Amino acid sequence: MSQKILLTGDRPTGKLHLGHYVGTLKNRVKLQHDYKTYLIIADLHMLTTKNTKEDIDAVTQNACDMVLDYLAVGIDPAVSTPYLQSAIPEVCEINTLFQNLVTVPRLERLPSLKDMVRDSNKDEMPYGLLGYPVLQSADILCVKGNVVPVGKDNLAHVEITREIARRFNHLYGDFFPEPEALVGEVPTLVGTDGDAKMSKSLNNAIFLSDDTAAVKKKVMSMFTDPNRLTADTPGTVEGNPVFIYHDAFNTNKAEVEDLKTRYRAGKVGDVEVKEKLITAIEEVLNPMRETRAKYESQSGLLEEIILDGTATVREIVKQTVFDMRKQMGLAAITTRMRRRVEKRKKAKTG
Repeated sequence: MSQKILLTGDRPTGKLHLGHYVGTLKNRVKLQHDYKTYLIIADLHMLTTKNTKEDIDAVTQNACDMVLDYLAVGIDPAVSTPYLQSAIPEVCEINTLFQNLVTVPRLERLPSLKDMVRDSNKDEMPYGLLGYPVLQSADILCVKGNVVPVGKDNLAHVEITREIARRFNHLYGDFFPEPEALVGEVPTLVGTDGDAKMSKSLNNAIFLSDDTAAVKKKVMSMFTDPNRLTADTPGTVEGNPVFIYHDAFNTNKAEVEDLKTRYRAGKVGDVEVKEKLITAIEEVLNPMRETRAKYESQSGLLEEIILDGTATVREIVKQTVFDMRKQMGLAAITTRMRRRVEKRKKAKTG
């Protein structure tokens, strides 16, 4: 039995952070050994909300930074294939064909699209954003993906893909698999400000590429219990950003429980709690730094990995489009025309 295909990825809008690591990257490292994994650098999706000339010019560096983060956390380019979405124009043809298999009201019912409009500070929804799930379907099905890792809030997007696959198969015969959503409890890591989830745009993120000095500075400035003015004042652990990070990154669970007990009793200061958090985060990031340095020392290697992956995926997608056109009968249109032209030419010369 052939290995199942998994597709996932990110928009190239900047470096990745600890929120990405606990939310998706850590799981991808595990899954890459169970599935044939494709990692899409989704720059066409980026255009739905970030499409200035400056945004596009930044993709080259952002894509390399993102893939470097992938490699640093343990993604193996020998078993996982990163590729650049915009460098595979055939996916746009698949997207065009899929647009006729789903209705506008069906897309408008997706709450995630309204959230994206709000988060990008747009007054109205661009046509491309409305069609975001259709392009996602093209991404998944262009490699005939079987599995898509998602959080519960994105289940509806995979269901759109399943509906499109069913509709295509109903109209033209069995061709596409109906991909399964691999649903996980995707944890949301609060930002260092304690007000919102970690985000580079909110300047509340610890990046996977941060050095020790940056980590120390960010952790020491983290918000804790706002009602705790001195170290001997009993503090609140629940919802406290520092302890949320301890739970996520500190593998010494006995130490975490001891800190929580003493914090509630007013027997430990914020400085000690933060210093031990720095140690825990450094234990996570140090192996990544070693791997990062290995790849950074080889000029042009990241670009080569991306371009090689893109070339590999493009050949797959070309075949998918060729087979789709044949399955739909589109390829036969020009074939019939050529035959009639040839018949006419023969009649004229005969």
